[in-house]
Amino acid sequence: MDEVQQIGSVGQDGETEIMPNGSSVTHGEPPQNGQDAEEEIVMEGSSFVQGGPPQDDNGPPKVDTKVETIHEKVTKQVIKEGHGEKPSRYSTCFLHYRAWTESTQHKFEDTWQELQLTEVVLGKEKKEMAGLALGLYSMKAGERALLHVGWELGYGEEGSFSFPNVPPKADIIYEVELVGFDETKEGKARSEMTVEERISAADRRRMDGNNLFKEDKLEEAMQQYEMAIAYMGDDFMFQLFGKYQDMAVAVKNPCHLNMAACLIKLKRYEEAIAQCSIVLAEDQNNVKALFRRGKARSELGQTDAAKEDFTKARKLAPEDKAISKELRLLAEHEKIVYQKQKELYKGLFGPRPEPKKPKTITSWFVVVCQWLISLFYGLFRRERIKTE
Repeated sequence: MDEVQQIGSVGQDGETEIMPNGSSVTHGEPPQNGQDAEEEIVMEGSSFVQGGPPQDDNGPPKVDTKVETIHEKVTKQVIKEGHGEKPSRYSTCFLHYRAWTESTQHKFEDTWQELQLTEVVLGKEKKEMAGLALGLYSMKAGERALLHVGWELGYGEEGSFSFPNVPPKADIIYEVELVGFDETKEGKARSEMTVEERISAADRRRMDGNNLFKEDKLEEAMQQYEMAIAYMGDDFMFQLFGKYQDMAVAVKNPCHLNMAACLIKLKRYEEAIAQCSIVLAEDQNNVKALFRRGKARSELGQTDAAKEDFTKARKLAPEDKAISKELRLLAEHEKIVYQKQKELYKGLFGPRPEPKKPKTITSWFVVVCQWLISLFYGLFRRERIKTE
């Protein structure tokens, strides 16, 4: 087995096509059963990139950027700039969003919390998402924005009394991030695709992500991986078996592992652990997942858990130098911590007191006194007996 690097994954060879949004897509057959979908990318050092899911506070974020009027009932404020082109009619958009009723600030939906992308085909969106869709037309891939939508383009005059629970005539605030989109002239959603089409589309996204990773565009790479994973949802995977299941797993698991790779570089270790744990739930002996989860746990100071992951990985790949190195670093760290604790306790309690040696003169004096007392007592008793 090749050495487990910290991060990995490049795609397969194939013909490259330049998409309308400027990104390149590589065409090729989906990976077959037994075919390794990953090729290692060595990561040196780390570069911090701003991003990540929004903070889970009590209300919509406070934004002071310029207010842009998209429609008489829709306004937008940019939170984070995007890149490339904007989607068009029948584009399949992949997004995360949180939604509040503007009057009460009640949050009624949060796809970040659900850890699942939402898919919206522009021009085919649900009626209650009309305002959200208008906002998406104005956004670029990777852009995050705050949308204010009038009730006429939301849940309407009657609102919704099921799920989500939205009162009548409620204006809505959306915090939305357009992770990416696919240009499909026929507006074909994931549910309308064949198994081969979904796996192929996911694999193209994975390879695009690998190319972005090589360019150190980590946030953009993660967007591609996240869209690839969206094609491989739980409902879809549950229906697969045999060859198709192997093909799907060969695309899906590398995307989770590459997401973990990006997150480690971005110092978002908890999220990296979550991505690796998804893979390990399906394949408990996945060496790369064990290694990267161990790395993330080690960075968080979870040394016992990290050691457990690295130890299991070494049993599965005993010749791997990277795993041995991490275990050696953990052992050295534990030794340093032990020495520091030893010094600390020594300073707190001080040196152990030495036992006092008995004084020789005092001891002899006591013995002599005891002998004299015994002698006088014996003489006194003898004289008393004679008198009687």
